[in-house]
Amino acid sequence: MIKNYLKTAWRNLIKNKVHSFINIVGLSVGMAVAMLIGLWIWDELSFNKFTSNYDHIAQVKQNVTNNGEVQTWENVPYPLAAELRKSYSSDFKYVVMTAGMGNHIVALDNKKLTRNGGYMENQGPDMLTLKMLAGSRGALKDPSSILISSSTAKAYFGDADAVDKTLKIDNQIIAKVGGVYQDLPQNSTFANLQFIGSWEMFYNANDIKSMNEPWRPNFVSLYVLMAGNANMASVSLKIRDVKLRHVNAVLAKKKPALFLQPMSEWHLYDQFKDGKNIGGRIQYVWMFGIIGVFVLLLACINFMNLSTARSEKRAREVGIRKAIGSLRSQLIYQFFSESLLCVALAFLLALLFVTLSLPVFNEVADKQIAILWSSPLFWILSIGFSLLTGLIAGSYPALYLSSFKPVRVLKGSFRVGKLAAMPRKVLVVVQFTVSVILIIGTIVVFRQIEFAKDRPVGYSRDGLVSVPIGTNDIHKSYEAVKDELFKTGAVVSMAEGDVAPTETAGSTSAIEWKGKDPNLSVDFKQNGVSPEYGKTAGWQFAAGRDFSREFLTDSMAVVINKAAVKFMGLKNPLAESLTYYGNQFKIIGVINDIIVDSPYGQVMPTIFFMNKGTGSTVLLKINPKISASQALEKIEPVFKHFNPEQPFSYNFVDQAYAKKFGNEQRIGKLAAFFASLAILISCLGLFGMASFMAEQRIKEIGVRKVLGASVFNLWSLLSTDFIRLITISILIASPLAWYLMHNWLQHFDYRSIISVWIFVLTGLGAIAITLITVSFQSIKAALANPIKSLKTE
Repeated sequence: MIKNYLKTAWRNLIKNKVHSFINIVGLSVGMAVAMLIGLWIWDELSFNKFTSNYDHIAQVKQNVTNNGEVQTWENVPYPLAAELRKSYSSDFKYVVMTAGMGNHIVALDNKKLTRNGGYMENQGPDMLTLKMLAGSRGALKDPSSILISSSTAKAYFGDADAVDKTLKIDNQIIAKVGGVYQDLPQNSTFANLQFIGSWEMFYNANDIKSMNEPWRPNFVSLYVLMAGNANMASVSLKIRDVKLRHVNAVLAKKKPALFLQPMSEWHLYDQFKDGKNIGGRIQYVWMFGIIGVFVLLLACINFMNLSTARSEKRAREVGIRKAIGSLRSQLIYQFFSESLLCVALAFLLALLFVTLSLPVFNEVADKQIAILWSSPLFWILSIGFSLLTGLIAGSYPALYLSSFKPVRVLKGSFRVGKLAAMPRKVLVVVQFTVSVILIIGTIVVFRQIEFAKDRPVGYSRDGLVSVPIGTNDIHKSYEAVKDELFKTGAVVSMAEGDVAPTETAGSTSAIEWKGKDPNLSVDFKQNGVSPEYGKTAGWQFAAGRDFSREFLTDSMAVVINKAAVKFMGLKNPLAESLTYYGNQFKIIGVINDIIVDSPYGQVMPTIFFMNKGTGSTVLLKINPKISASQALEKIEPVFKHFNPEQPFSYNFVDQAYAKKFGNEQRIGKLAAFFASLAILISCLGLFGMASFMAEQRIKEIGVRKVLGASVFNLWSLLSTDFIRLITISILIASPLAWYLMHNWLQHFDYRSIISVWIFVLTGLGAIAITLITVSFQSIKAALANPIKSLKTE
């Protein structure tokens, strides 16, 4: 019986090639989109699940009150770890500090490479359950040992055993390799962690022991592994005031409140406002999940529409089958067989589409997603998903077609009433409502990105290059380096600074000024710079002047931004001074706000002071008369000569700034990709419907043409119904899209407005796409010879 159902289903597919092509391709595209989105969501939800302690690890964070608002900080003071071990030992199995995470120079004899890594207490590898390929997780109990990733071991030692070999970190720390661990997956917080040094290395190298106020600076990330019987939420409340009890009266004004954030929330719930979690990437997981469901729904709507639309052609077949004894259940099985066969073919085609599109998809999404061929769960979900899709897609036509009365059909009195077309019209409206919402949403996302890109950044990014410095060799020979660079003609300006203009060096609360509320706790960004920094970066002064080596008093002067002036309420800032770490500094200049953090957020009050020590960044302004590649060829030998211990590396400041838009741009590109496919699926459905309507009304068109109707009249006749449906879709979609995107924009302090032209342009575009899609069939029918359609009358 099943064989006969499938054989008949196959014959019907072959008989109606265009109809079958539209159904199978439409379904396959919808299923491919759903599959890609499913893989993307799986990657997001499986973030950090590389460790078996996933459900029991948390990070200690703190809420502090600064500048009149509650801020959430990820770093804490280092004595907190010892206090948690001492007072809450029954709640935590491990308490682990990490610090110094970032790029470091790692050398093996003369082979020097930049590697991402940091320092961790010895229980860290056990907490993360690192998979060791050689050596032991416990190697960090030896203060002179480090663990390295397998890719790092390969880079330095090839296929040789790396254990007990010696490496040099940042030209000062001699470290013995105690173990090699498997590279951590990209979808983890610790991705690209290429080496882990012992905590003692960091402690000794930075002279932490001599710190005057150890509870003041927040420079460590603190992780805990909960004890077996400990409740994370309860413990989070217990440790709330630990820091508050140990800080001085000034820092107590910040009202520091500790809390635990579970590992399961680090990635998807990483945004905080006023001390409360407001979500994060989870909104995109929901958004793309809904898009995947709706795109698949569009493909199912196509199938149902086209199948029910052809009901008249199959009415006689149903009548004959019922007349010779077929039960309605057998007809339902037959139509479900056709549906499931279509879905099976569409699923195979979808797998092909996904396989071909994954490389491009991964590049756009910045992922390393692969189809889970060997996973039983993948196949169970995929097959179950296909069966469900087939049942949903085939349910309406199966139940509708099998309900025809055989007597009426065989007597020729069966006619589809006007209301029979209503479900199809409703489904077309739903289709284009979803498509229009996706189009409007995509436009709003890209417009928000462009709006933020056009935001004044407060300095000149053109030709600006930052060179990270890990030694003090450049600082000691600063003037000689500058002279050599100027001689090459590649550089027109040079400066030192704690960080590049796109980065934050740190913040301070040790700021006082005349008229400050004594109960107000503040947090100002800070950056130590050389006198030429402002000139090199192209600061834009609103008042006053830049630092100058000609004024010795500038060593006790500061330049502040407009945000600081506004926050401090200074009417004449150049006539004021402020107290910085107990010393009085004269304000000599006010610059326009510089975008350092998120280009969508508010600019923090910032102070710049002359740095007497070594900066970690050299800032260069390239000569605009020569190309960047030629300039770098001349710059590199100078740095290698004066700083031979460090590999030469650089960053273009404009490219570093562009990376701040990376997340939103990826989301926008993915949304545009899925919106395009949704439109494609909708157009396939429209094309099939237009084809059916033209075929259904072929005799009416012939009569009208004989009576003198023009091609334009006939085109209008066939297109008007579709235009009405699309217009209804636009009217429904516009307010829904406005509501959804308005709420999305509220996540940004600096945001665009949703203009009316977006809805007008999208509406006109939807109508244009509709006309283009249906015009082919409409014009084809209007140009047909009426004699052929009327010769049997």
